[in-house]
This record gives sequence, structure tokens and C-alpha cells, in this order.
Amino acid sequence: MFSTAIDIALIAAIAVITVAVVALVGFKLSRSSRELGSEAELATYNTLHTAGLAGSHLRNGLTPDGAAKAAGHLRGMLDSSRLVITDETAVLAWDPDGPGHDEEAMELARKVLASGRTQVYRRPGGAPADVPPEELPAEAVFSPIRVQERVVGTIGAYSVQVRPSLVRAANEVAAWVATQIELAELDASRTLLMEAEVRALRAQISPHFIYNSLNAIASYILTDPVRARELVIEFADFTRYSFRRHGDFTTVAEELKSIDRYLLLERARFGDRLKVSLQIGPEVLSTVIPFLSLQPLVENAVRHGLEAKEGPGHITITARDDGEFAVLGIEDDGVGMDPEKLRQMLAGHTPGDHVGLRNVDSRLRQVYGDDHGLVIETAPGAGTLITMRIPKFQPDHEV
Repeated sequence: MFSTAIDIALIAAIAVITVAVVALVGFKLSRSSRELGSEAELATYNTLHTAGLAGSHLRNGLTPDGAAKAAGHLRGMLDSSRLVITDETAVLAWDPDGPGHDEEAMELARKVLASGRTQVYRRPGGAPADVPPEELPAEAVFSPIRVQERVVGTIGAYSVQVRPSLVRAANEVAAWVATQIELAELDASRTLLMEAEVRALRAQISPHFIYNSLNAIASYILTDPVRARELVIEFADFTRYSFRRHGDFTTVAEELKSIDRYLLLERARFGDRLKVSLQIGPEVLSTVIPFLSLQPLVENAVRHGLEAKEGPGHITITARDDGEFAVLGIEDDGVGMDPEKLRQMLAGHTPGDHVGLRNVDSRLRQVYGDDHGLVIETAPGAGTLITMRIPKFQPDHEV
């Protein structure tokens, strides 16, 4: 009797615990459902997530490697049996990968490339619903990848039956791929522009600075040969750095080394008229900055600030830590500039001698955004202070 009572009590306890566990699981599931949203919201999230995964593989444009990695994600977005990506001349990728039907796909793609219009293909006689992996489904839609006014490739989605919804979806996916390619081309054009601007700075350096430096070196050959030899070595090191062919970025430390050589050569010409002070925080020396972004500012201070000034001139170069940024400054006590003329020149509205300033300002804005352009404080007869704020954390920029 007593044993039976215990058994009943145990069964009741187990039942209560079971109900509690079921209730707890149900509560968590219902809560998770509320957190994740409706089915429509989940579908939107999954589509955006898949698009993000595909987009990461198209950052370098429509390449075989990028297309091969993106194809699976794009097929998932279209929910098609097979998907092919082509450029203007050849098949770039299939998903799923398998026995190729490149010529058949390119025959359809060429019609799209020629007309610029979406094409729907239906195989004569159709095909069975269960298509073996080595065969293509019966129908396909090919949509153009249009970048501006040019069709650069196609997206082909195969299915047992191509419905209007698949045609619309294929067109949207092709348009989205075109946007990724346009962004890749924009990045490439910005890189080319930066390279062109660096070449322009090098061209600016060569005519006047090289001429003046060689004249200064020549003046020491007879009177102080040892000094002339030292200046030749410094000149060689400076030009080697300025005309190097690799890398769009350097460090504050490397740029300051180049500036030191530049000022050594200029002091050979100016003598005691040129005074230089440095206030450098060692914690910012490793900060990455665009190549030739500080040196042109120092050159501007010498050429346009001090060269036209009577008597000695003073340049102060500062580099300090400011939390997430490194603040770099070039200050001179030279003749200064008219602020309005300077503003017009930086905006590209008027020509001027301060090409280096406009060049550096433009590159800083391209790399870091408009909030990171040069800040210039100046007035006629009051000298010039040029400041730039550079983010210290730049994972995408390699030296």
C-alpha cells in the first residue's frame, strides 16, 4: 500500500516536471519566433544575407574566381535548378558545378549580349521532371548584366519550367550583380586616380627641386667635397623614396625620413635662413598615411611660405596622438596666403601654384571621406598652419 502511494507520487512528480519542461520549451520557441519575426521577415533577412555573401565575391568585378564563389549564393536567391554566369566571351561559372554545357549556354548568352534583352529558352519537346545531374533542365532564362550602357555578361537560371516570377527575379539579380561590378570599377578608377595624382606630385617635385638641389650640391664640390658627397647620398635616397613604384601608402615614420632628407638638401641652399622644429609623438610613427602626403606640405611651406620672405623662416612639424586619430601639422611663419584664393584653388575653381596642397587634400578626401581633408589656417603675412587627422586603424590599407 505504502509502496503504491510512493509510485503514484513519483509518477505525478514526473508528469509535473514533464509539463514544466514542455511549457518552458514552448515558451522559448514562441519567444524565438517573436524575436526572429514573421516568415516574410525571415525570408527578407535570408535574401539580404545571401546577397551580402555573394557581393563579397564580386568586389573585384566579374572574374572567373569571383563568379565561381558567388554562383551558389545567386542560385539560392533564384531557387533555380542550375545557374550559369558568363562574361562577353565565355562561361565563367556553373552551379552546381558538373559536366559543362558551355557552348549551349554561350549560344543563349550571345543572343542576350547582342540584343541587350532578357531571353527565355525552352528546349523542343521538353524534358522529364527528374533531370539527371549531367543534363540541363528543359527551360532557362538569361538576363543581361548591364553596366551603364554596356552589357558585360549574363546570368542564366535553369528550371523545369520558367515562370514569370523567375524571369523577374533573374532580372533583379542580374541588375544587382551589375551594381556590384560598377562599385568594383569605381574602386579601380579611384585607385587609378590616386596613382595618377601621385605621379603628378612626382612630376611637380622633379623640375624645380632637382634643379635647385643639384645646384646646391655643385656649389660644394670644390669648397667642401665631403659635404657634397653627403648631399648626393641624401639626394639619391630622397628621389628613390619619392619615385618608388610600389604602394599607395606609407607610414608617418617613413614620410618623416623623406622630409628630413628634403630639408637637409634645402638647408644646403638656404643656409641659416631655414629653421626646423620637430614635435613628434612616438606612438603615431607607425600610423599609415597616403604616400607623399606630408612631404608636399613641407615643400609648400618652403617654396611659398619662406622663399619669398625676407630673413630667416621657421617650420614646425608636429605629430601627436588624439585617441583614434593621429593629428599631423605643418606650420610656417612665412608670407601666408589669401584664404579666399586658397579656398577657390582647393575647390579646383582657379589655377594656382599650390598644386601639391590640392593634390593631397583630394587624396585624403578620397581615402578617408570629406571630413578628413586638409584644415588650413592662413592669412597674408601671418604664416600658414596645415593640419590633417588620420585614422590610426586602417585594416584595408597596406604599406
